[in-house]
Order: sequence, then structure tokens, then C-alpha cells
Amino acid sequence: MLHTVHKCTALLQLHWIVLQKREHDGQLDFEEFVHYLQDHEKDLKLVFKSLDRKIAGQVNANDIVNSLRDLGVHISLQQAERVLQSMDKNGTMTVDWNEWKKSPTLQPAENVPEIILYWKHSTIFDVGENMMVPDEFTSEEHMTGMLWRHLVAGGGAGAISRTCTAPLDRLKVLMQVHGSHGNNMCIMSGLTQMIKEGGMRSLWRGNGINVIKIAPESALKFMAYEQIKRLMGSSQETLGITERFVAGSLAGVIAQSTIYPMEVLKTRLALRKTSQYKGISDCAKQILKGEGMTAFYKGYVPNMLGIIPYAGIDLAVYETLKNTWLQRYGRDNAYPGVFVLLACGTVSSTCGQLASYPLALVRTRMQAQAAVEGASQVSMTGLFKQIMKTEGPTGLYRGLTPNFLKVIPAVSISYVVYEHIKTTLGVQSR
Repeated sequence: MLHTVHKCTALLQLHWIVLQKREHDGQLDFEEFVHYLQDHEKDLKLVFKSLDRKIAGQVNANDIVNSLRDLGVHISLQQAERVLQSMDKNGTMTVDWNEWKKSPTLQPAENVPEIILYWKHSTIFDVGENMMVPDEFTSEEHMTGMLWRHLVAGGGAGAISRTCTAPLDRLKVLMQVHGSHGNNMCIMSGLTQMIKEGGMRSLWRGNGINVIKIAPESALKFMAYEQIKRLMGSSQETLGITERFVAGSLAGVIAQSTIYPMEVLKTRLALRKTSQYKGISDCAKQILKGEGMTAFYKGYVPNMLGIIPYAGIDLAVYETLKNTWLQRYGRDNAYPGVFVLLACGTVSSTCGQLASYPLALVRTRMQAQAAVEGASQVSMTGLFKQIMKTEGPTGLYRGLTPNFLKVIPAVSISYVVYEHIKTTLGVQSR
């Protein structure tokens, strides 16, 4: 998701860029800057308060170094002092509010999205779905290694989150495949049935492969996304919503095409009876021997088609909600905060899932056809017609309840674990 501009840190980095350009080419029109700043004193006040972390009424060189470090930009204390000297009027090497607001080298950074780092990574949460659009990383994060720390933190958080919510995920698969008018499986009856058949451990069937596929899927999606951005010829590191939708959808298709056999294995393992398979490799061997290589790509078409409405609606709703909040409340807050972003992300993801869920259900049934006794091999359109005829429109949303029930715990667990891993890896959060 493309997240909101963090004005405080963005302004500070732009200030540093302005100083550098003034020294090298002298082409900046500072009179225009001063005129512009007079109309944005309120924004400057928010910036100053954000930098003044100790609420001391002044900003020193260490404040500048620490703020830029959060962005992944590392400067020396001497360089930070040069920034202060351009604003410091009394030689104290600190800047108070009066000096700050009179500085002619500050400009609100609403139009420099390429220097945004913090908000873009404040909601990298994994709820076990595989159709999310990749996040973006700037050149500074590539150079400092911050990118890989974010990916490792996100992968670790995803693994723990998926493991904690695996029973609900398996219940969703069972309801998608076995639920019908004749077998009106609910949450309690489904959980009871799983425990009765295989004990408590059976609640986590299929979770192993679900965790294993996080790393290759994330890496493939990220690499494909970066390459597609270059092929699109974008001059900016960050893309507009339409470009992100196209690039993200294509990256999702490439990543899913590569790891899709693991998706099939996950479904088969989640549906297996006790002692049916000895493990992941045994499951793969039995499918290959009994059904051939094509079995590993059953349900591929509805899975690919599902990426488009999910990614498009998720992005559009998120950006709309976020921008609406900023227009209404953004003047009094430097940034929305994690709870606002979480709310926007939860609503947008919910809308995306509602639009793509029928395709996900058909995909799962196609993946499971050979594993269900007496089930005939039906095409995607045939399954849609069959479900509509026998179960009606509600049949396309079987398993939706446990799918939504796992969102809140999954997001909460992901957030807590993600923040802890980031801290361990030295990725600082605001």
C-alpha cells in the first residue's frame, strides 16, 4: 500500500537537500520559498514539535541526526551542525521556534513522495492472504540494508501470525469445500469435527507449507514489482495508484504462477485425513503419481483473476479513506497514526476480499476436487453455475466468517511481532 506523507521527517530531509543544492548550483529561488512558508506556519509548527522529542522548546544537532537515521539516511554530527548553522541566529547551536519559522530554507514537502519512508512501512501486516500489492522501498533503503530488515521482519511476523490463526484458516478451507445446504457446517461444529477426527494437532494441518511459502512468494513479488516499475519507465521511485495497481497485479501474477503448486499442497494438506500423507513431500509425490503435473495448477485461472479485483479495490478504498481522513483532520496532526492506518487497511482489505472471495472459493474447490470422494472434475464456469444452482449466491461466500474472524488477531499479532523484530534488527520506528 502507498502510505501517507510523513511531513515532519520529509521536511527535515528536504531541508538537507536544499542546503546541498544551494552550495552546488545556486539555482533555488529562496524568495519564493519564503513567500510559500508564510502561508504554512501551522505546518512548520507541527514539524518543530515532532523534531523536539524532549519537549525542550529547541532542536539540536542530535535531533537532526536521529530523525534522518529513522529515514535510513546517515549523516555525521558535523553535517547536522551545518544544517543548524543556517538557522541559528544566536550561536547556541540550537534552534528555537522563532528561528525555525524564519528559516528561508524550509518548505512543506507535500510533493516529494520519493522521500517518504516511515508511513509506507507502518502497516506491513500479513493475514495469510496472497494477493496484496507489494510495498515500495527507496534507494536509501536499498543501500543501507533497511529493505531486507523490513522484509525479514514482515516474514517473521507473517509466520507467527499465520501459525496463531491456522485453525481458522483450515476451518475456512473445510467450509469452502464441504459446506453446503446438506452440510451446513458452522464454526463450532467445524472445529469439533477437526478435533474429533485428528486431535488438537489437526487444527494446524497445512500450516507448515503456508509458512514455508512466505519467503519465496514475498521475494518473487518484490523483485517482479521492482522490474515492472523499471519497464514502465517511471521516473519516480513511488508510483501513482493506477501504476501501482498495474505493477502490483502483474507482480502478483508472476509470484503466484511460480509458487502456485505450494498453494495446491496447502489445500490438500488442510483437507487430508489422519495418516493420509506422511508430510509435504509425500503429499506432492502422491499427487504427482496419481494425477500428474497438471494437478499442481488446478484453480490457477480463478486465482489469477482474483488478484485484479482484490488489488484494485484494496488500493482504491485505502487511498480514498486515508485521503479523506487527511483532508478532514490532517491539519491538526502531523500523521494519522497507526490506528487510523490500521482502520483504513482493514476496511480496504475487507472490501477487496468481498469482491474476490467467490473466485477464491472456486479456486479452492478446484484444488480439492481429486481429494473429495465422488467429486467430478468441473471447470471454473461449471463450478460457478453449480454453486449458484444448488446453493444460491450465499454459496459463493462459504467460509467467509472464519476468514474475517482471523483478520483482527492476525493483524494484531503481526503488528506486535513486526515491531519487536524491527527493534531487534535495528529498524527504528516513530
